[in-house]
Amino acid sequence: MNTEATSQEDGRSANVRRGRLLEYLTIGWNLLEGSVAVGSGLIAGSIALVGFGIDSFIESLSGAALLWRLHLDDLRRREQAEATALRLVGIGFLILAAYVGFDAVKSLIHREPPQESRIGIALAALSLFVMPWLARAKRKVAAKINSRALEADSRQSNLCAWLSAILLGGLLLNAVFGWWWADPVAALVMTPIIAKEGVEALRGETCRDGEA
Repeated sequence: MNTEATSQEDGRSANVRRGRLLEYLTIGWNLLEGSVAVGSGLIAGSIALVGFGIDSFIESLSGAALLWRLHLDDLRRREQAEATALRLVGIGFLILAAYVGFDAVKSLIHREPPQESRIGIALAALSLFVMPWLARAKRKVAAKINSRALEADSRQSNLCAWLSAILLGGLLLNAVFGWWWADPVAALVMTPIIAKEGVEALRGETCRDGEA
């Protein structure tokens, strides 16, 4: 019995270490992604790229909150940190939804097309591979250690991939066909989805029963 308990604890410890590694990778990638996006966005005068970079910085904050939770060993403190981290992830979603919605409406009203940026296009395309991989890996670990906060963070990584697709599609459609409205319309469609995820994270409803 003790051997089985020890084996289970070792397995959990290994999964927690994997969760920490995934969060370190997420933070590192998002800081790099945010810096490149904001920098290239300012150079190109692209609101979409600057906004994408800000989204990456918000995700870095949620990743830091998850690392804080995963480094705690005491059960009570871990549960308290779990709840706090989950709220921070939810707030990050809502901030992101507010920004995307505002930027989309502003772009449509003022007829502001995304500016062409080869660096931005390459970054968005690369993010379409990196973020889905991180999201899948986080979901697997979250299910094994029963972490609602890590599950919520995996959803945020998934949404980052969707935003990458929106950015890439908007930049390409505008550059190739001159469809300036493609990016803000797609972003506006995503706004209620992002907001819903934020509300669910704040309510602690992001972990499905089957994964818990």
